[in-house]
Amino acid sequence: MWPKWSICVCRQSVAIYVARFNQGGLDHLLDRRLPPGRVPFLTEEQQQEIRQLVLTTTPVDAGWGIASSWNTRILQSYIQQTYGVSMSREGIRKLLHRLRLSWTRPTYKLVKGDAKRQAAFQKELEFIKKKLITENAMLFYVDETHVRAYQALRTT
Repeated sequence: MWPKWSICVCRQSVAIYVARFNQGGLDHLLDRRLPPGRVPFLTEEQQQEIRQLVLTTTPVDAGWGIASSWNTRILQSYIQQTYGVSMSREGIRKLLHRLRLSWTRPTYKLVKGDAKRQAAFQKELEFIKKKLITENAMLFYVDETHVRAYQALRTT
């Protein structure tokens, strides 16, 4: 029975480690330089411009239609026209992730009402209920408490 802390290593891996050690000693064995990888589509400056664009503007502000928030489809068109670079939507999603940006739903702050106006309305409503409503009268009023098509409220 193997102890919990044991690690199984195949023979080929051991052979590679021994060969690397024999070539250059412990320093060569521990050297973990990886290949440089693919050259990014956008320069570091362009990536930071995209980051600032997403953080500080909306597509409407930048002249890209009527959308209220950036998405990969809009960014794909923006990058193509601004930098002349064709990127996939998945590539743009990964770029945004590397830039430490994440997708969130827009949130809306429903502004609190004016306390003085609310108190005046309640006073007027009480007056109407007590003084003006008779047996043959009905009271109908419309207020603005209906739920609009706000994305944040629609999903709750």
